[in-house]
Amino acid sequence: MKFYHKWLLYRNKWLYTYTRWAMNVVAGFVYLASFLLILGLVYEYGFDISDYEVARIHRLYHAVWVLFLVYTTLQIVFRFRTTLKAYSKFAWVLNLLLYLSLVPAFFFRPDEEGVVQTVWDFLQGDAYRLVLLLLLSLLNLSSGLVRLLGRRTNPSLILAISFLVFIIIGTGLLMLPRCTVQGISWVDSFFLSTSAVCVTGLSPVDVSATFTPAGLTVIIFLVQIGGLGVMTLTSFFALFFMGNTSVYNQLVIRDMVSSDSLNSLLSTLVYILFFTLAIEGTGMLAIWSDIHGTMGMDLHEEMAFSAFHSISAFCNSGFSYLPGGLGNPLVMSGHNAFLIYISLLVILGGIGFPILVNFKDILLHHLRRLWHFLRTWERDGRQFYHLYNLNTRIVLIFTCLLLVLGTAGIAVLEWNNAFNEMPVLDKLTHSFFNAVVPRTAGFSTVDLTTFGAQTLLIYLFLMWIGGSAQSTAGGIKVNAFAVALFNVGAVLRGSDRVEVFGRQLSQDSIRRANVTVLLSLAVILVSVFTISALEPQLSLMAVVFECVSALSTVGSTLGATPLLGDASKLLLVVLMFVGRVGLMTLMLGVIRQKKHTKYRYPSGQIIIN
Repeated sequence: MKFYHKWLLYRNKWLYTYTRWAMNVVAGFVYLASFLLILGLVYEYGFDISDYEVARIHRLYHAVWVLFLVYTTLQIVFRFRTTLKAYSKFAWVLNLLLYLSLVPAFFFRPDEEGVVQTVWDFLQGDAYRLVLLLLLSLLNLSSGLVRLLGRRTNPSLILAISFLVFIIIGTGLLMLPRCTVQGISWVDSFFLSTSAVCVTGLSPVDVSATFTPAGLTVIIFLVQIGGLGVMTLTSFFALFFMGNTSVYNQLVIRDMVSSDSLNSLLSTLVYILFFTLAIEGTGMLAIWSDIHGTMGMDLHEEMAFSAFHSISAFCNSGFSYLPGGLGNPLVMSGHNAFLIYISLLVILGGIGFPILVNFKDILLHHLRRLWHFLRTWERDGRQFYHLYNLNTRIVLIFTCLLLVLGTAGIAVLEWNNAFNEMPVLDKLTHSFFNAVVPRTAGFSTVDLTTFGAQTLLIYLFLMWIGGSAQSTAGGIKVNAFAVALFNVGAVLRGSDRVEVFGRQLSQDSIRRANVTVLLSLAVILVSVFTISALEPQLSLMAVVFECVSALSTVGSTLGATPLLGDASKLLLVVLMFVGRVGLMTLMLGVIRQKKHTKYRYPSGQIIIN
């Protein structure tokens, strides 16, 4: 026991002091190694390389493997208590699997065939080690990004930078030789990567003719990352595998994902990922059931097509690799069910994750009441008046109003015009579809240039509003539009407060909604003025449509995107980025925030009207 106490004294007084700096240095090398491993995988599988280059890259993998083993061992030896608290069970499982990769290094391959030999071959295989190293690399990078929040870094700025980092990574991936048929310029690649990460759908090139299956896979992964939100994925990965981080980190992440409390933070992130995978998986099966055996594809191609369009629809990106988009003859006629499935996925992606969580709570409440009735044969007489929270009510009501009015307006205006030669059922389906996709999916079944000016104005209005807050959709958001409208009604009635469904809206919500509306109109005005000066050959309607579509991350176009010059494309890139990150979020990250003051100036009146 004396020896143990002496060892503790020696470790705390001498070893810990001198090894802390060394551990931080090793941790820096681990972050660098994680990044290099990902670059190595991209280089190996994205380029046609020689056997000599493959051998050198595999040496890099081996060096990263050794470094991870050394770092994990040092963590356990010198920081066991801290590591025990910081690591979750899943992180310990990954580290155990890392140590199992040492088995082929210390033991010879068994001569007798059987389970032991199969396990030895599996542990020796490159696939096992690469997948494990990739998971550990993502874990290290995610936890490092979350730890930045603990340094009191501006969360809005981190969110914007994280999107920008993935856009740059996507730009490089889309330029890989194996991703394109005949190459692509960096401007077009940058534009398309931004469009994918910002779930917009605008493209300066023909996606179906430019990209190989590998390139389409990169695009849909970027769409999925952008739809869920970079910080949502990063926070989930760090919290789920690394355990609890600092309280400040959790507070910031809670605000980003609109969780009710710190206790429900991880469960909220799990719900977001579960809803995403469940809805996209269900949508994939529904789409496959409609197209099966009708498009001249084999089973693998049909499943890939269904998965791509399900993810694209739920994330509100509007990407399709069919020539001509969803206006392709393969799906244009006889596939009304397919268009309805796409529309439902767009709606579910656009109403927002907090509302989906609220639906889950309502469903569980009714299931509990049903279970209580089945067990006791007594009805639960308690009344619950606020199952649907205020945000859910507002979003559902305004979403239904916009869909109904949009469908009716488009049907009336285009019944005998763009939809003239269609059967009645097709006309109704396409009217509903074209009322859904401006908010903010960007799919198109009909050439938008065939629509009348009034229909295009409806499109612009729906694109400008967009979907719900904390969703995969863009626009100023239904929430902001509704609050601004309620505020207008209160002012016209002479009321000094805004009341909705027995609740008084906070002044902060009203101010943010008004600022969001004003900023969006200002950005649209400036961008239209600039692009109309850069592209004088385009009509004003085409320019306005392009700018609103980019800022609202819609992806609909009147055919002007491929005709734009590089300067105009880069301006649209900025609009897509601003629209996805959020005007308010970006402003909060750039503008220095004023500290709260304890004094007030005398109030003054400004003459209005």
